[in-house]
Amino acid sequence: MGASQSRSDAPDEKVFQNETPISFSPNVVNQLSDRQEATETTPERQSILDGHIRARIRDELEHLRRDEEVVRQEIEQALEKENLDRETSMAGKASEGDGTQAGDVRNSAALLGDLEEVRAKIEKYQSNKKIPEYPEVEQSGNAVAECYKKNKAAALDCWPEVTKFKASVDRLEQAYFRSL
Repeated sequence: MGASQSRSDAPDEKVFQNETPISFSPNVVNQLSDRQEATETTPERQSILDGHIRARIRDELEHLRRDEEVVRQEIEQALEKENLDRETSMAGKASEGDGTQAGDVRNSAALLGDLEEVRAKIEKYQSNKKIPEYPEVEQSGNAVAECYKKNKAAALDCWPEVTKFKASVDRLEQAYFRSL
């Protein structure tokens, strides 16, 4: 039915004839034929391709870094919410019996207890640090440090102090192993 309308008839074609002859130099013809035969890419094209690939990789890396940052923030928010919910539920259990609002008081009391525990540990560490358990090792170690400070350009001059330090450490190790 409508097939005759969609066909194009040949008499409607127009053909133009070139009146000026076109000729190419042998160099152009050779270059085009060499490019057609060569399957490898030219260095210029390869550098353009490499640059394009590098740009796409950089873009993808930046996209992945942004996604990673978003995921990290979501995880941190979820952990904060979970910890807050846990603390609130613990505070609620502690205040059920007395009828007071001990949520903040409970958390503050726990934090103060933790703070006191940390202070006690620091004081214990400081007191242990002040009382040398092995004065011979400490003295020989200080002597080595002083010698190195005095002889920055000629550190090999400190060999007698280093030898004394090694000997004191050896004596300490032997005493330790004998006590086991």
